[in-house]
Amino acid sequence: MNSHIKEYLKRCKDNKPLIVSILLVIPVLVFFALGTQNKEEKKTMKLNTLTPEEERVIVHKGTEKPFSGAYYNLKTEGFYTCKQCDAPLYRSTDKFDSGCGWPSFDDEIPGAVKRIPDADGMRTEIRCATCDAHLGHVFSGEKFTAKNTRHCVNSISLNFIPIEKTERAILASGCFWGTEFYFQEKRGVLQTRVGYTGGHTKNPSYKDVCSGATGHAEAAEVIFDPSKVSYEDLVKLFFETHDPTQMNRQGPDVGEQYRSEIFYLDEKQKETAQKLMDILKTGGYNVATRLTKASTFWKAEDYHQDYYLKKNGTPYCHIYTKRF
Repeated sequence: MNSHIKEYLKRCKDNKPLIVSILLVIPVLVFFALGTQNKEEKKTMKLNTLTPEEERVIVHKGTEKPFSGAYYNLKTEGFYTCKQCDAPLYRSTDKFDSGCGWPSFDDEIPGAVKRIPDADGMRTEIRCATCDAHLGHVFSGEKFTAKNTRHCVNSISLNFIPIEKTERAILASGCFWGTEFYFQEKRGVLQTRVGYTGGHTKNPSYKDVCSGATGHAEAAEVIFDPSKVSYEDLVKLFFETHDPTQMNRQGPDVGEQYRSEIFYLDEKQKETAQKLMDILKTGGYNVATRLTKASTFWKAEDYHQDYYLKKNGTPYCHIYTKRF
């Protein structure tokens, strides 16, 4: 708890007087006491039905024959997800040909894979961090790539989603650490990045944006599988994980860069977002969220990416509130 409060105050330091930050610690303490709804949802998630052969590998830790899997030699750009729960596991950019007979990756999507000492006492098993599905084994020291790591994965444990079948959303709701956190937890979301958009400065730094002179908002870019989650569902989650009535601030973070804004990529997204905003207004919410055509999304510095996954923490100013 102490580490979360220190992080909270550090984040507030450049944005408002310390006395206000201290006063706002109280709701943060309440939030951590309540826990995180998304983690509870994971415990009761619905798993996909498996064939007997899939169950042999995924549940009973079997192995498919080498060179027999559907994805062993696949070179198409896209995302590999868990066959049992649809969680994103690997990107095609991390796939390489090791010649071993199974799909090989030298990196995983952050937080997607967990390592367990194998029963044979020699190898390290890899499982889906979301549903515990058996994927294969991980090896190091083989020097196949610069990362010196090989995830040896059964094709049968995976599904593949080509990049052309994915869609993109860009949303800003205050501190982008918290915005990204909730989207990473959403089933059907394949990749997230945090960055800056909506302003007039090219390739801004965090310091530039914090100065308030760039016009940019802190935002999250979300790549998702529309067959698993709709754009409307994502915008609903956006509205339910921050306060859309606040103008140029979110919780303790104050400034135009912390505004609530939806950056639509086409007219369909614009219509969907406007419909949900109208529903909220009809329900009595004084919505301050802006609706703007998307422009260049500038990726933020690496230390901002996957922030809460790296810290194993939860947001200090984004709290889930049912609104639809």
